[in-house]
Parts: sequence; structure tokens; C-alpha cells
Amino acid sequence: MIDDTDVPVAGYRQEHVDRGTDHIGLHVYPDPEDALAPAVVIWPAMGVPARYYRPFAELLVAARFAVIVADLRGTGSSTPRPSRASRYGLAELVGDVEAVQEALRPRLADRTTLLLGHSLGGQAALLHLAMSDEPTVDGLVLVAVGLPFFRAYPGRRGAAVLPYTQSIAATSALLRVWPGWGFGGRQAHGVIRDWGYTARHGRYPRLGGIDPERALRSVRTPVLAISVDEDRFTPASTVDYLVGKLPAAPVRREHYAASDRAGDIPVLAAPLGARLDHFAWVRAAGPLADRVATFAAALSN
Repeated sequence: MIDDTDVPVAGYRQEHVDRGTDHIGLHVYPDPEDALAPAVVIWPAMGVPARYYRPFAELLVAARFAVIVADLRGTGSSTPRPSRASRYGLAELVGDVEAVQEALRPRLADRTTLLLGHSLGGQAALLHLAMSDEPTVDGLVLVAVGLPFFRAYPGRRGAAVLPYTQSIAATSALLRVWPGWGFGGRQAHGVIRDWGYTARHGRYPRLGGIDPERALRSVRTPVLAISVDEDRFTPASTVDYLVGKLPAAPVRREHYAASDRAGDIPVLAAPLGARLDHFAWVRAAGPLADRVATFAAALSN
């Protein structure tokens, strides 16, 4: 269960970006005194409200970042709630990232700016970079962001992932909305349709007439891609599979773990004994915030 209790934060404010019939909620944290401090725009996982990321956002504020956390369309402070009338899918989520970046352009000018995405939010951020005419940020941080392609899962897990993802997609198609039964929160049918496609085919569907797979090969924005221990939704192999689609981008690949881990991926040490999984890392993210600050500093040099 995700604890998304709404706890007031001093200096915090709520804004919205108009997307026609939909409105994207932005959670804006107090700016550092330095007008040129780096900025980070965070995009959450499917069904996870932006307020869930407050512990992580506050750590980034303490690291001297200007921090904005967006709610994915239909989640949290973004309205309206998904229904059978919702007609959007992954293409519209990608467009939302572009619209938010455009709305924030005046306040982010002259700052080193990062997009930071978790799970589905990271996919939307990455696809925004791939499908934009020009880069809108200096770097991209992906935390627990992989493609849920059943063949990318280790061992026999893929054999369970395929029927699991496709049963969700089929139920969503039948009901014309995903009610959020045990996975992902309430979602528009189009979002689940496109997510199910990636799980089945290992590639993105055409979005707005563009082949995302081809576009991804042209991304040159520096990427920090971090997998997380005990993540059953996005194990390290699915992260590797996704960043393998970025041959032109400088990718730094790391794994967030509370203990040493054998293997080829450099380990970013979490607090000793910290509980980690696809969601729990947010509550133990001090070292991650420091790593994001180091990544931003290297981009500004």
C-alpha cells in the first residue's frame, strides 16, 4: 500500500497546466536562494500521486535544487479522473511532459535542468526527449524505469509476466477503463493498451505517427539509469533492455542496493538495512538525491 498522506510543506504551492479537457497538477517546492540553482522535474510511476514523492523532493530541495513534481494525467491533482470517456494513451502522456516543460520554460531558463522519471513517468520523459525537435533538458534520470517486455525478465519470471500484463490489458479493453484492481491505480484504457503492447512486443507502438524506436536511437542527452533492489516490477534486466535502445546517448548505469551486489553494474549504496522495492526507495532516497546532485553538477561543468 502506498502512503500518500497529504502533509503540508512550508513554501510549497500547487499549480496546473491546462491540456484542454485535462489539467496536469504541478507540485512546486520552494526555490533555493540561488536563481541559477539546478532544477529537476519529476514524473511519477503509474497510479502514484506526486505527493508520495515529498520525502525525495525535500531531499533534493536540501541539495539546492528547484523541484517540481508533476502528477501524471488522471492521477493525484491532475484532473479529471480516468473514465470510459477518456481517450488518451501513452502519446498524450508524452505530450504532457512537453507541455509542462514549455510552461516551466521562463522559470527554468539558464538553469541546469533534469527530468527525473520513475517507472511509467520515466518512459514518458524519455519518449519526450526522443520525439522532441530539440532537447529541453540537460540530463535525464531514470529510477526503476524499464520496459515490461516479458522476455526481458530473468529466469522463468517472463512466463508469468506475459499472462499477467495481457489479462490487465484485456480487462481494460472490455471495461473501457482500468479500475485499478491491485495494479497501477485507475487508468485510461489507452494507457493500459499501450503498456500492454510494450509488455507483449518489447517495443513501443507508433505514437502520433512517429516510430519511437527509431527516435530513441537518436537521443544524445546524458542519462543516469538506476535500478533498485527487490524491484519485482522493474528488475535490473528490464532497465538494461530499455537503455539498450539508446545507442547514441551517454548512459551511466547504476543499481541502488543496501548491500554489496555481485555483477557488472556499479552499486549505489542505500542506507544500511533500508527497505527497497519499486516504491519503497522513495522513503530511503538520501544517497539517490546526492547522486542526482553529482550528476547535475557534472552536466554544468
